[in-house]
Amino acid sequence: MGRDAGDEGGSAVTPSAEFPPLRPEEVDRLGRIGQRWRGPRPSDGLPVDPTLDRYRGRPAAGRSGRLTPIEMFAVAPPEPAVAPPEQGGAPAGELIAGEPANLPRSRPVRALTRLRRAVVGPPLRSSAVLYERMRKLVALPVLSSDLLSSVAYGPEAMLSVLVLAGGGALGLSLPLAAALVVLMIAVGISYRQTIPAYPHGAGSYLVASDNLGAGAGLTAAAGLMLDYVLTVAVSVAAGVHAVTSALPGLAPFTVPLGVLVIVVLLAGNLRGVRTAGNIFVLPTYAFVVAVLALLVAGWLRAAGRGFAPVAPPPVPAAEGLGLLLVLRAFASGAVSMTGIEAVSNAVPAFRPVEWRNARTTLGWMVTMLVVLFAGLTGLIHLDGLVPRPEETMLSQLGRLTFPTGPWYALIQAATALILLLAANTAFNDFPRLLYFMARDGHAPRRFLHMGDRLAFSNGLLALSVAATTVFVVFGGHTASLIPLYAVGVFLAFTLSQAGMVVHWRRRPGPGSRRRLGLNALGATLSGLVLLTAATAKFAEGAWLIVVAVPLLVLLFHRIHRHYATLHRALELRPPPVGPAPAGPAEGEELPQQVRHLVVVPVARLNRASLRALAYAASLGQPTLAVHIAPEEAEADRFREQWRAWGSHVRLETIVSPYRAVIGPLAHYLEALHAVGPELTLTVIVPEVVLRRRWHRPLHSRAEQRLRAALRPLPQVVVTSVPVHLVG
Repeated sequence: MGRDAGDEGGSAVTPSAEFPPLRPEEVDRLGRIGQRWRGPRPSDGLPVDPTLDRYRGRPAAGRSGRLTPIEMFAVAPPEPAVAPPEQGGAPAGELIAGEPANLPRSRPVRALTRLRRAVVGPPLRSSAVLYERMRKLVALPVLSSDLLSSVAYGPEAMLSVLVLAGGGALGLSLPLAAALVVLMIAVGISYRQTIPAYPHGAGSYLVASDNLGAGAGLTAAAGLMLDYVLTVAVSVAAGVHAVTSALPGLAPFTVPLGVLVIVVLLAGNLRGVRTAGNIFVLPTYAFVVAVLALLVAGWLRAAGRGFAPVAPPPVPAAEGLGLLLVLRAFASGAVSMTGIEAVSNAVPAFRPVEWRNARTTLGWMVTMLVVLFAGLTGLIHLDGLVPRPEETMLSQLGRLTFPTGPWYALIQAATALILLLAANTAFNDFPRLLYFMARDGHAPRRFLHMGDRLAFSNGLLALSVAATTVFVVFGGHTASLIPLYAVGVFLAFTLSQAGMVVHWRRRPGPGSRRRLGLNALGATLSGLVLLTAATAKFAEGAWLIVVAVPLLVLLFHRIHRHYATLHRALELRPPPVGPAPAGPAEGEELPQQVRHLVVVPVARLNRASLRALAYAASLGQPTLAVHIAPEEAEADRFREQWRAWGSHVRLETIVSPYRAVIGPLAHYLEALHAVGPELTLTVIVPEVVLRRRWHRPLHSRAEQRLRAALRPLPQVVVTSVPVHLVG
């Protein structure tokens, strides 16, 4: 079933997604556990004021003029000075961390943080997520850059296949283009229906998961993820090719230029949705104006000669004209539709009313795509142009239409910009897709996190790394990447539209049959293109996508299995009936279920070890000190020192004749747990904290090694008692 407009929790994007609410049955269990809790009450007196209000105004600013930690936190004023909590405000009296509290304490890391903020901008408050939205005139260029830029290489990709059968086969470009226009309109109308049905996000993953099941949704997600990575790689490769067509001297630097463009796109998108949108508005509109000017001038030239087509130059046939070649050409031309789903994936990024603005924007995009694609294909046919490896067809058309004046340079500059920035559509949608997958437990939960500028920084970094890898591996060659392109995106198209067919069958009503028919048409046509692309381009590289999709789905299932196991381990369980027995291993939920044994490893008696012993004794629990000695003589000497101290804590010495310390201690603690499995061993480790990094190689750092050795042991809590080295 589709998610209703009021279903904010269904697919709404919120910074709180990292902290999912408890289910009703878990809240009930929590209340029952709380009724049996035996421990200090929250109302019991604390030695400090947790609101810090009592200490404001003192002491003075800290070292290096920085604010003291007290001043980094503010108390929310009483109503109505703050917005209601549901609008991003805080209840009166609640502490609010100020911006300085986000800075790390380490000077080098703090310097890197300030450098990052200089690049991406200062952090935004969580409540600003409501304002990080786009109006239609900004969303159109941001979300259509991929779709509209594909007309710069889509017709050429189709003709590059047809020309293999000789110049005479180029005449098939017109009927193939007409079929592609029908496909564009059908898929566009289908997605226009999908948007209001899923007003909080109509991506293929959500629609397929909701109606066809998790497997179909994950398959659509795998196809989309591959499509987004290839969108960045192909767009950047095509943009660099446009630059090198105009400036051949830059051809040897294709790969470094492409990597630089991806880095610039990453930096721009890390600044947030709204800022990135404002950056990328002008290039898209400039490209549309430039291509429209080219079409007007070119068609006027063709009208002057009565629309008589110019005969193309003779091209020898490299292979015979057959059905398979025509299907390959059709599938290659279909890459002009990549990006048509971008608006449906990004519905939450629009200003209210989100779904209505998204649907209007999609209508504009499809109209512009049909006009530009059909106009360019027809004009290329009338001018008798053929693909050439050293120059793009759009560049040839620009030179022919504007042999003098600045228009050719302007067209190439606009084309290069739109192709380079077309990847921005993927930068908008890829992190959002990972967000929804992570929310459902099919992707790492780190992709739920919003960065300083309310952008999904981890998703942006993942896309940049993957796209850079693909771009470098294929050497930035557009022709090598195109065969990989259509399979993933049309797989997502097909599953999304098939999911909408099921959606309308489940929700009959006025107009549902018409909508079902339109989505069925879109699913059928998309499925045919998918089969065509997968079979006709299988040997050219499409097999990589065919293999990668099931491997990604398998990976998603394994991730979900891990999170399901984690959830079962951490979910609240009903409390025991009657007196609280000792809890199972790492299963205690009540204070009275926990039985303690405090263990303090002591290497030598000094200020650090005595402080750890004092801390252990202050807990009021059974305490044991352990000393590892390399030989008997040292063990006797340590016992004498212990008696001189007063033997205030039980001591156990262990002789390690092979001089190992960490191994014997870890196995001894494991043995203690074996004889007392109901015990929680709290290991209190004295630790010297060094101020300078270069001091670290001067110490054995046994505390870190001990912590790593004890981490796999159940029922063992490791606590450090630090002593900070001054100077």
